[in-house]
Amino acid sequence: MVLGLLLAFTAGSLVSLQNIFNSKVNERAGAWATTTLVLGLGFAASLTLGLIFEGKQMFNLQHMQPWYWFSGVIGVGIVMSLVQGMRLLGPTYAVSIALTSQLGLALLWDSFGWLGLEKVPFTFTKLIGVLAIAGGILVFKLSGSREPAKAAKMT
Repeated sequence: MVLGLLLAFTAGSLVSLQNIFNSKVNERAGAWATTTLVLGLGFAASLTLGLIFEGKQMFNLQHMQPWYWFSGVIGVGIVMSLVQGMRLLGPTYAVSIALTSQLGLALLWDSFGWLGLEKVPFTFTKLIGVLAIAGGILVFKLSGSREPAKAAKMT
């Protein structure tokens, strides 16, 4: 369990860092160039590391549902949406919304056992947890919108 917590924390940290890098690339290169660069370099790194650590076994893709092959296409939507969302909303607000929607939809997929997931019982405490996070984002956004007004009055 500790390893799982550590890996999940690492993933969240890396996603946050990647989003910052992506937004900086997007300032200079545009959304499609950013997406191409991010996913292209990700492909090169994954292929290289996969060959180093797994060798030919990396290409053993038996017993996989055909629709799972499209996860890379979903990655295009993820990068494009986050890059544009960060440009329009700012990094913290956009990532907060993305993570909350990810958590809410994961709760639905787990609860219904969609896409081959093991069905996990839905509880209202889980729903309250997701709603609390969404409420926190609302508080964050509402409190953040007052800060520029205070700064403007002070100058």
